[in-house]
Amino acid sequence: MSHYIIIEGLIGVGKTSLCRILEKRWGARLILEPAEDNPFLAAFYADAEHYAFPAQMFYLATRYDQQVRLAQQELFSQAVVSDYHFAKDRIFAQQTLSGPELALYERFAALLHERVPRPDLVLFMDAPTEVIRSRIRRRAIHAEQVIEARYLDNLRERYMALWTAYTEAPVYIVDTTSINYVDDMADQERMLAMIQGWLDGRPVPGSPLPFGGPDPGQLSLFDAG
Repeated sequence: MSHYIIIEGLIGVGKTSLCRILEKRWGARLILEPAEDNPFLAAFYADAEHYAFPAQMFYLATRYDQQVRLAQQELFSQAVVSDYHFAKDRIFAQQTLSGPELALYERFAALLHERVPRPDLVLFMDAPTEVIRSRIRRRAIHAEQVIEARYLDNLRERYMALWTAYTEAPVYIVDTTSINYVDDMADQERMLAMIQGWLDGRPVPGSPLPFGGPDPGQLSLFDAG
């Protein structure tokens, strides 16, 4: 039986790298965030007050278009892995928009959400803010260099609020600070075994429990040693 897996997380935590590993190792169909460059992104980072709404509506439209095309195809003919959840768009909107702009955005997002495919599992990759900022610096993408620690902290809080209320699929959280599944095959095997165990209903011993379960603070199999 195939599955639809979503790998989510803040910028620089390694979610897309993990998606590409699943594509290669499991033959999963890879769904990445729409490739079109957002023409408002650089302006938004420089002047969020004036460019937040067009930047957010561009993301909403492109992500929805991709999700609708995904749903129209035979989604579950093979395993599918995506590096974003459609609901993330709303998280960013709630952080960057306010007043009538947020109200208008919310109306559109609520209407579109019902046609979006539901996942079998959501994996949220996280790391401390300073670790993420150091990774952003190494990525050396110009538009990202102005991202502040406060912005990342607020964004993480909104993700956690989403997962607290989320009921469409189990959510697992893993701290990627000490994980190197790109270059370390042992880490890669452990990560894949962990995901497979969750999907099969037979979790790997020591792996994180679903978010909101009896021990939501247990975040990383890797940190457990």
